Amino acid sequence: MVGKFLLRKIGQVIFHSLFWVAVLLFYTSFFGVGSSDFSYVLSFSLFLMPITIATTYVFIYKIIPDYLVTKRYFRFGFYSLCAIIISAYLIVVSVFFGLVYLSNFQYENMVPISKSLLFVAISVYVVVIAVSAFKLLKLNFQHVGEAKKMETLILETQLKLKEQELNYLKMQIHPHFLFNTLNTMYGFALKKADETPEMILKLSNLLDYLLYKVDKPFVLLKDDINHIKDYIELEKMRFNDTMKIEFVTNTISENLKIAPMLLIPFVENSFKHGAIKSNQLTINMRLHCEDQFIHFYIENSNTKTKAVTKGIGLENIKKRLDLLYKNDYTLKIENEDDFFKVDLKLNLN
Repeated sequence: MVGKFLLRKIGQVIFHSLFWVAVLLFYTSFFGVGSSDFSYVLSFSLFLMPITIATTYVFIYKIIPDYLVTKRYFRFGFYSLCAIIISAYLIVVSVFFGLVYLSNFQYENMVPISKSLLFVAISVYVVVIAVSAFKLLKLNFQHVGEAKKMETLILETQLKLKEQELNYLKMQIHPHFLFNTLNTMYGFALKKADETPEMILKLSNLLDYLLYKVDKPFVLLKDDINHIKDYIELEKMRFNDTMKIEFVTNTISENLKIAPMLLIPFVENSFKHGAIKSNQLTINMRLHCEDQFIHFYIENSNTKTKAVTKGIGLENIKKRLDLLYKNDYTLKIENEDDFFKVDLKLNLN
């Protein structure tokens, strides 16, 4: 770690040194125009170098990072003005240095360009402005990179929170589902019904689905439908002749996937809270698939006088839909006199 830090600092020193050597060469070329006195030009350029270096470093290491980048514009303007005034004074001193020390008060002996205070100032501030612009560009790239890292970190955190929330919702669904199924089996066991072995087999299929499929982010839609059919068969055994159910589906694509346990709470709700009217519980279900879109509709017999409790499963499914398919689904629930209806349209892409 220390070695990398030292190497980075050494690299910076070398880069800065080479840059200022290049600036010195620029000064000697610029002020050497129209003059053959290389000694004068070099001395005058060397005198300007500390002024240029100091002004540049004040801007790129103090004024720009501390005041411009942080949007403290009043202080940025004030300190920039102070730096320009001080550097301008030193530029005037450099001209007098050329006149007094290098030319022995002989104005005609001065290098032509060094006679002009304006050209001397332009040469210094061109370097300062160029380096400051490069510094601003570098800071901008750094801030963009930091912003992207922060955005990525926030997205990762949000994703983890969503995963935790989804896992929590699934944990709520499983006990709720198993309680309903085991309660039904308990009733059959008490009656020593012949259907009990078949019910155990159906339950084993459901448990296999719960243990090995539900933890996956997505499962095949046809597997989820088979899971619903097994559940329906269990409920048929419980209700016997007091239930009339219809479940119609069209051809399901072999590769179409859906979040596991997404539809079953609607089915559970229709059995648990449906009303038996004329000695019969009526449930109608339709699932239609077209490309990546599915339309799931379910209705069960209902009475307005019966208090409708949506239960854990139905509330959880709304939260899961918001987490997994936000803006890609519509859910309409109607509690009418005769039927309780659920209409779900979902884009699985």
